[in-house]
Amino acid sequence: MIKKICAAGLAAMLISSAAIAAEKDNLPSEVNADAIEYDMNTGVVSAEGNVLLKHGTTKATGLHALFNVQTKEAHLIGNVIVVDEDMRLTCGALKSNGQGHMVADENVIATQTVAPNEKYPDGDVRTFMGDHIDYFPDDRKHVLIPGGGIAKSEVEGTFTADKLEGWIDDERYIGTGNAHLISEARKLEAGGDQVDYDGKQDGKAVLSGNAWAYQDNNTIRGNRLTVYLADDGTLKAEPKIQMPADFGKAFEQKSEPAQVEEKSTDETVVINPDEATSNVP
Repeated sequence: MIKKICAAGLAAMLISSAAIAAEKDNLPSEVNADAIEYDMNTGVVSAEGNVLLKHGTTKATGLHALFNVQTKEAHLIGNVIVVDEDMRLTCGALKSNGQGHMVADENVIATQTVAPNEKYPDGDVRTFMGDHIDYFPDDRKHVLIPGGGIAKSEVEGTFTADKLEGWIDDERYIGTGNAHLISEARKLEAGGDQVDYDGKQDGKAVLSGNAWAYQDNNTIRGNRLTVYLADDGTLKAEPKIQMPADFGKAFEQKSEPAQVEEKSTDETVVINPDEATSNVP
């Protein structure tokens, strides 16, 4: 049975069906629009004009929508806006499987507002942009931008790559392919084939593949670099190589110059942040 009804006549029929479906997850659902077509056999609602979908704490608006009150699967197109707790997402089209996976297309912009806290006294605003974004709100706010995009924090800086992936709750972001990290607050630029940034580990960034880091006219390069972005703005590097105890003997005067065998290495000489801090990376 398919019924065409106006928004004013929606309440009793849709709320009753949604209540039955909501018994599975205890989250109420609501659909409002200028015009609605409801199939009671399939539980699918077709909505057009000023569409508003609500499910639990999530709200979504758009010009056109399909919503299944049983599975919670939803499709929206046209000026789509989704608000989920502290996240706001805008795009041209969005699909949700009702099981914690959203797919957004066409000029996608997702923004998270971080309230003031001990680490961010003035709060923060984090923005993610791309032509296509997969979002998993129940998986530590997992964001995937497979076609490349931008991840930006008003406090920490800007991160770009050919492929971006992040877990917002963990403050961890991975960029693959032409990865580039800029922190204006720390006067730092860094990049490589891949950058793995962990904001909860004192701003730890692992750079690999043609890796480099630049700060205050000083540059370090290597196949793999691990750096810490200290609170005072200086660049620190994680210890990786320990010099042998007799290292100093190489500089002692000898009757004949010693023959030194050259060895290649992918490691990078670094500084122990617990023992010394230097503005020269």
